[in-house]
Amino acid sequence: MRENDSEMRHRTSTDVLLRRGLRVEYASLAWMTVEAAGAIFAGILSGSLALVAFGGDSVIELLSSVAVLAHLRAENENEGSEHETKRTEIATVLLLVSLIPAIGLGAAYAYFTGAKPESSVLGITIAACALVIMPALWFEKRKIGKEAKCLPLTVDSSESATCFLMSAALLAGLLANYLWKLWRIDYVATIIILILLAREAGESVKQLRGERQKAMF
Repeated sequence: MRENDSEMRHRTSTDVLLRRGLRVEYASLAWMTVEAAGAIFAGILSGSLALVAFGGDSVIELLSSVAVLAHLRAENENEGSEHETKRTEIATVLLLVSLIPAIGLGAAYAYFTGAKPESSVLGITIAACALVIMPALWFEKRKIGKEAKCLPLTVDSSESATCFLMSAALLAGLLANYLWKLWRIDYVATIIILILLAREAGESVKQLRGERQKAMF
């Protein structure tokens, strides 16, 4: 009886954590939609590749949130959608990897053709909001992921951490352009964002390889 009671308490605790995880991921999905659309729109209007790169990463994180939501719903409802979740994760990693050369080539072309990005109030607003929102999502996802032993949520928290660092680099570049017309800082911010994207892509690829090796044994 004691073992059964202990198992019941553990399941109840896990269910509560998974429901919290679902709420956090829904909040993350809503914000990433706003962030992606706003950053890409502002980047196209102002000619800022740093904003476009940031928006592109936001799209990837949005897809990642969809994958984590599918996993959490399956865990919460005891449904077997693990295959679909893994397929979404693979697609997300491929998009993340392809984003790096796409943004890199675009930045090189813009630099050598002498394109000068304009200041963007909308971009500054998006970056400032991300600087506040992403740490909250990061800590909550990491806490729930560790307590519930939910690996997808823990991995997603690291993406939120990367987004926070990107938003800091982006905001610095946008403010420098807005306040002092230092438009070349946009290229520096783009390089920093590309480095963070490359690190995030490397960690994602390692994660996928680790899951495949576990599945084989």
